[in-house]
Amino acid sequence: MASPIVHFEICVNDMKKGIEFYKNVLGWDITEDSNMGEYGIISTGADPGGGIMQTQGEMKPYVTIYAKVADIPAVLLKARENGAHIVQEKKLISEEHGYYGMFADPDGTVIGVWSKE
Repeated sequence: MASPIVHFEICVNDMKKGIEFYKNVLGWDITEDSNMGEYGIISTGADPGGGIMQTQGEMKPYVTIYAKVADIPAVLLKARENGAHIVQEKKLISEEHGYYGMFADPDGTVIGVWSKE
């Protein structure tokens, strides 16, 4: 079975400017979620929804997608075996939101994977 896209994420240099930009340009509803630190929840009016956050340290702005998978470590291993670099091993977001991991494909494109468990 294919892994469906369940979330997207935009990382910006200035959170407040980023939120205003996407609200004004695309009409998205964006609310800051205090349970997730400085993170805005994006409602586009369709699935999937997304998030917006501010860069930290040496991070550069990015956009990525998250695919739902059954077994994050197995997918990260398969990605590594196929030439990917692991950006984030399996990590808990929160009990409510589940887990995520990230890899950069052989061209450097960062993709996230998500699982409730």
